[in-house]
Amino acid sequence: MILSIISQGLVWAILGLGIFMTFRILGFPDMTTEGSFPLGGAVAVTLITKGVNPFLATAAAVAAGCAAGLVTGLLYTKGRIPTLLSGILVMTSCHSIMLMLMGRANLGLLGSSLIQGFLPFSGEINNLLTGLMFVSLVIAGLLFFLDTKLGQAYIATGDNPDMARSFGIHTGRMEMMGLVLSNGVIALAGALIAQQEGYADVSRGIGVIVVGLASLIIGEVLFKSLTLAERLLTIVVGAIAYQFLIWGVIALGFNTSYLRLYSAVILAVCLMIPTLKNKVFKGAKLSK
Repeated sequence: MILSIISQGLVWAILGLGIFMTFRILGFPDMTTEGSFPLGGAVAVTLITKGVNPFLATAAAVAAGCAAGLVTGLLYTKGRIPTLLSGILVMTSCHSIMLMLMGRANLGLLGSSLIQGFLPFSGEINNLLTGLMFVSLVIAGLLFFLDTKLGQAYIATGDNPDMARSFGIHTGRMEMMGLVLSNGVIALAGALIAQQEGYADVSRGIGVIVVGLASLIIGEVLFKSLTLAERLLTIVVGAIAYQFLIWGVIALGFNTSYLRLYSAVILAVCLMIPTLKNKVFKGAKLSK
């Protein structure tokens, strides 16, 4: 059970890392997440069931997520449609695209070759190693990218767009690039989750942005004053902690049909913790 929770947390951490690129660096929530996540799963599962190598199918899923991010970026930067609305438009479109790809609302992987099958062990150990391998690759890729001149320009765009433009940085391109890369990472998470769970479903994306944000926020609440590498690792810790929290809720006998409600409550509590801490500290100082 513990191995299963950790392996799930590692894969969900990839979703959190993708959301980090837009929510924390660029400073806006991207609703494309709820379309690109299940799209990644749908593309991967469809190709795998047709006999395509699961690694190639996963790469195609990443490309599909990048394409969804590109469309959102074009609507936002060129069409001047607000980010939130651009993401909602693409998210809605992804639903129909997934139905066209799979030909049905859900598609199973029974008897198909998966990425986990290429590893030497079996069961949850393979799931754990798969999650560890891919989350390590994503973190290493982000650290490398954000340390380059292009990555620094991307960070500057999120910190202060006006100042970034004054230095000759094309902020529109940086925002578009961020949406493309972010949704590629999110689609990777969707493809890996679909292979871990054994199926893809068009409704799988509903509420996933809350799960990703919960992973991100829990990590930030637990740890403070960190380097970039440490901050990315806290997302992994937050994702695993979130999975344990959900498991705890289920173990207490709560109805599993309301998991999205529990996720929203957990995220709301985590978001309120810094405010509550400040109020407590201010109250303690005033009492002195």
